[in-house]
Amino acid sequence: MSAPSVESLLDDLDAERAAVMAIVRELPRASWTLPTRAEPWTVRDQIAHLGWFDGAFARAISTPAEFEAERDAVTDIAGYVDRTLGEVPEVGPAALAYWQDAARAFDRAARACDPSARLPWYGPSMSLRSAITSRIMETWAHGGDVADAVGARLAPTDRLRHVADIAVRARAQGYRVRGRDVPEVPVRVELTGPSGETWRWGEPHVSDLGRQDDPDHSRGEAITGDAEEFCLVLVRRRHVDDTALQVTGDAAREWMELGQAFAGAPGKDPVRA
Repeated sequence: MSAPSVESLLDDLDAERAAVMAIVRELPRASWTLPTRAEPWTVRDQIAHLGWFDGAFARAISTPAEFEAERDAVTDIAGYVDRTLGEVPEVGPAALAYWQDAARAFDRAARACDPSARLPWYGPSMSLRSAITSRIMETWAHGGDVADAVGARLAPTDRLRHVADIAVRARAQGYRVRGRDVPEVPVRVELTGPSGETWRWGEPHVSDLGRQDDPDHSRGEAITGDAEEFCLVLVRRRHVDDTALQVTGDAAREWMELGQAFAGAPGKDPVRA
């Protein structure tokens, strides 16, 4: 699969935002204070978080030097993330309007940016495509938290291909943030997307090619199954044992237990169903 264009990624990001915004646009005021599984965040806090970081990325793209100065002044990133919520309007509909404004600023900045640019961020710098893809992942993950809190359903789409791709490429992340070595054992991933399309990462095993003459090389580590479930596990919203994913091998199992597709401190263990 060739790398998607900046324009197609932005279209997918806008579509993911629109799906989440549709869930909250007509919410009664009381629903904005409902708790989500990311305790102690409420529905309003989840939307505020999406808005604030869309705006932060817009600044990183448009005024990188100023953004770097702002970033370098941060000494406690976890506390900083929580404090950002205070910069967003408290009233739910106003928080949504804030996010809409920030989303438009992000899109304007991204469309004007050189696609080859490296962008500063709170961790390592990243490409413009990676920045947009990370926003798709965040919007989907936090949007799912909101949907669950208000009794709605964020319908899965093939935009999850972007989330799954980040999750696969970030296999080492869950190990690094826990101070552990990443196993050298390769893990093949084969997922079924919402449209029925099959997505694959990693080399096929000898057994997959129908060559069973060497049993020691026919066994391989793999994760197969539903793309949405795979993504939910690696944004630490669902425990692997609460899915129908087929996980073969110790390294594959370990990845599903501690992996996280996002940067930052180790994510909380998901609550078992």
